[in-house]
Amino acid sequence: MQYPLVLKKMITEISEKVQYYEITENHILNMNQLLDREIEISFEGTQCLCCGKEKKIYRQGFCYDCFYKSAQVGDWIMRPELSKAHLNIEDRDLAYEKEVQLQPHIVYLALSSNVKVGVTRKTQVPTRWIDQGATKAIEIVEVPNRYLAGITEIALKEFVADKTNWQKMLKNEIAVADLEVEREKLKKYIPAEAKPYFLENGHITEINYPVLQYPTKIKSLNIEKQGVYKGKLKGIKGQYLIFEDGTVFNVRNNEGFKVILSVN
Repeated sequence: MQYPLVLKKMITEISEKVQYYEITENHILNMNQLLDREIEISFEGTQCLCCGKEKKIYRQGFCYDCFYKSAQVGDWIMRPELSKAHLNIEDRDLAYEKEVQLQPHIVYLALSSNVKVGVTRKTQVPTRWIDQGATKAIEIVEVPNRYLAGITEIALKEFVADKTNWQKMLKNEIAVADLEVEREKLKKYIPAEAKPYFLENGHITEINYPVLQYPTKIKSLNIEKQGVYKGKLKGIKGQYLIFEDGTVFNVRNNEGFKVILSVN
């Protein structure tokens, strides 16, 4: 079977093992069903996820023009502390920014390779943790806007990492840590504005991934450069496809790429 698609971040669903889905031209493809099967990925071109034009992808699935114009990729996305919608100040599109920024946000600890602190909208729990390949996560605060989440993250990352070691995550080399203990240690460093939002009863979410075999050595697939890749799918974790020969393919980093997925 061949499935033409424009790559987008895989849709996820938490269950006993995380379920992964890709949207093709005519199907919703459950990627878990491809485990232990030979699949081929063929690069066919690019298509901007914003304007829909067949233009070179610049970042995050967007062409250069859209990346610097669209409200969906403003600086406050990656740096929540730059959010200003709560002050009624526009970055690119105030209506959109209010819709996204002025809603409950969670600052959390996740265990993917090491313990890390992060920010997500409440509606993106546990999706955000799955996308990072976290095996465990716990909420720290639930605040009413993105700005408060951003300044909390800035304060806490003085004492805990804010990045995942993606290679260790994919090899399943996970640090041993008690997230409840780590959360309690960080409590005193929460900024005064966010302290009233500390979640006294935060609970740990555990996440299991559909992986049959973890790689010992990792080769990152550049499908645009290589053109075609074929291999046996052995796992899915975070937003990565893991193959038997140690090749890994970051679906999210290749958003906007047009490919044909062939399944044998």
